[in-house]
Amino acid sequence: MLTGKFLVAGEWRDGAERFAAVAAASGAALEPEFAQASTDDVADACAAAAAAQPVFANLPLAQRAAFMRLVAERIDALGDTLTQRAMLESGLPEARLNGERGRTVGQLRLFADEVENGAWQGLRIDHALPQRTPPKPDLRMRKVPVGPVAVFGASNFPLAFSVAGGDTASALAAGCCVVVKGHPAHPGTSELVAGAILAAVREAGLPDGVFSLVNGTDFTLGEALVKDPRIAAVGFTGSRAGGLALMNHAAARAVPIPVYAEMSSVNPVVLMPARMEEAADELAAAYVGSLSMGAGQFCTNPGILLAVEGEATTRFIAAVGGALPGIPAQTMLTAGIQSAYAKGIDTIGAQPGAVLVGSGAAGAGACGQAQVFTVSGAAFRANPALGHEVFGPSSIIVVCADLDEVAAILASMEGQLTATLHMAAADYPAARNLIPILENRAGRIIANAWPTGVEVTHAMVHGGPFPATSDGRSTSVGTLAIDRFLRPVSYQDLPAALLPKALLDGPSTVLRRVDGTWEA
Repeated sequence: MLTGKFLVAGEWRDGAERFAAVAAASGAALEPEFAQASTDDVADACAAAAAAQPVFANLPLAQRAAFMRLVAERIDALGDTLTQRAMLESGLPEARLNGERGRTVGQLRLFADEVENGAWQGLRIDHALPQRTPPKPDLRMRKVPVGPVAVFGASNFPLAFSVAGGDTASALAAGCCVVVKGHPAHPGTSELVAGAILAAVREAGLPDGVFSLVNGTDFTLGEALVKDPRIAAVGFTGSRAGGLALMNHAAARAVPIPVYAEMSSVNPVVLMPARMEEAADELAAAYVGSLSMGAGQFCTNPGILLAVEGEATTRFIAAVGGALPGIPAQTMLTAGIQSAYAKGIDTIGAQPGAVLVGSGAAGAGACGQAQVFTVSGAAFRANPALGHEVFGPSSIIVVCADLDEVAAILASMEGQLTATLHMAAADYPAARNLIPILENRAGRIIANAWPTGVEVTHAMVHGGPFPATSDGRSTSVGTLAIDRFLRPVSYQDLPAALLPKALLDGPSTVLRRVDGTWEA
């Protein structure tokens, strides 16, 4: 079924330069070879998106929602073909990828429902007061799509954060055409999903420029995409270095654009004293399971754990050390990610005061071996290197002198996607003092659970202060993600004949704020 081609506005294109897809588990090349797009192909995709943008942006909401449901249906129809290819390219297990496919189509359908709801438009009407001195004009506001969006596929979620993932779903929901830069680690998976989207575009009767996929290993493709003057915003999930590079390219344009980059997070977890006293062994088992899940290749992996010194913490650390040898080595997404992980844990182990608690089973090839270190609170505070993310199944237990030191460490940390409190009722007074610190440091505060899981809902925030994301006011998961690709427009004294239908006086099925009062 695979051709090795990329998609530009309905046309499957070949290229003179080619690159190989690789089986994550073995490192063997997979068939077919894949064509690498050129910067000219990127320009063509952006031009087609710009040409299609007025049509797609002004599509009736019911039709936009129907198109998104078609995309979900076509991806679902790929079935085992999609799962098996994604398994080969990512090394992720079948059950995980079937679940990820369900999440991918589920969020497309959730956004379709959100589109039809219409409240995301932020409709407001302030009627004129001509008798006032000075007269008050008639003002009506709605949010409109920003324009074509560039989306970068993520390595660790070949479906849910990739070609038809959350960035693409939220951009399409906002009425933005999309040009995806596929991740080179899973080009076959990307081609299959792109074909499903194209089928939906054709079935819905939309312009082919609504969606394109460009592939390649050359960083200049991503640079060209971000710098193209027709691109209005960027969605990215990946490394801090990659996100910063895209931010710099976007800022250097003649017309700068926003980059919504999810980048780096160690997701601190605090084990409060009373909870530790009652459940040290239980917490240890759950912690090891969370940090090693999926070879630790989650942006919400618990990279830093904070506990207060004492007998319960000693028991906890011993239980962690005892559980780790039973954790098998797992295939990592790419050889490059595995190599970076190995260097990262070597760096941690070489830091003053860092002591290895234990290791998981060793493995061959591009496998990640789980490793946990412990360090004192004083040593952690004195060494910023210990607070850097290591992408993979590793974590550091920071043993603090008291809760004041826990608070000081949390206050000194960079922005995070998540922060977690494990606590009993007796811990609530102390936890109440920590929550304001966590609110300033994280996009999501979790109680008595582990951060490796992001539910796709209306209330989810998957974002956080820099460097967790480039814009801590945004989320890349949940229906609020649509706001990244919208901008407000106010219409002053426009005749009714020229107003958008949603802003006309009279009954409305959409929530609106009329003269300061919310009405539906």
